[in-house]
Amino acid sequence: MTRSDLADAIHQKLRAPKTESAKYVDMVLSEIFERIVEGEDVKLSGFGAFLVRAKKERQARNPKTGAHAVVSARLVVHFKPSGALRARINRDS
Repeated sequence: MTRSDLADAIHQKLRAPKTESAKYVDMVLSEIFERIVEGEDVKLSGFGAFLVRAKKERQARNPKTGAHAVVSARLVVHFKPSGALRARINRDS
């Protein structure tokens, strides 16, 4: 699903103009993006949570050449689905 698909779904359900629907999608995604960049967790009830996690520096190895390298410490975003979403996915399987 793309931004355009989300905007089309809003347009269909709310009968809002397509440009306005696209603006709503962009506003919501922009707000989620900004909160994650600020290091905040974003929790969407019934859907899941985007969690910002810190990964430590670690040693890695290139499997092709065997060369060792250091992977620097960094922040990553992890998505944790809600129980309702997990149940719905598993029920439909």
